[in-house]
Amino acid sequence: MSHHTVLYDPEGLIDAELPLDREPHMSLVKAVLALTNPESSGDALRPRDYAQIALQLTGHARALTSDVRRHFAALPPDSDALALTEVVLAEADRRLSTPSQGTLHCAQSRARLVRALYERLDRLKAAAHLPVPSP
Repeated sequence: MSHHTVLYDPEGLIDAELPLDREPHMSLVKAVLALTNPESSGDALRPRDYAQIALQLTGHARALTSDVRRHFAALPPDSDALALTEVVLAEADRRLSTPSQGTLHCAQSRARLVRALYERLDRLKAAAHLPVPSP
């Protein structure tokens, strides 16, 4: 007997209501990107630590991608932000489709993705608040 419920949420409204924990994730992004050749400095983490960091960043990147997609869908067809947002979303889909690994390279790749998604999300939010010029 199954004890789980399947949710039907084609509009993604449940995700839209969940706040993103930006500050702790951006702190993690900064820390991971600050690591430069930790093997030579003796600061290397174990593969399972890198795997856990990559997993955390992957989950957050997926939530961010959904949020960027929602903002993208609300853009007018003549928006200047359409093309770049499509590129960022395609890159996010490509990176998130690859399996996560327990390496510094993988953790840093996911950190760069989270950073790029937040930059795009910030620009989309700012563009949504700009006044629309009248014809």
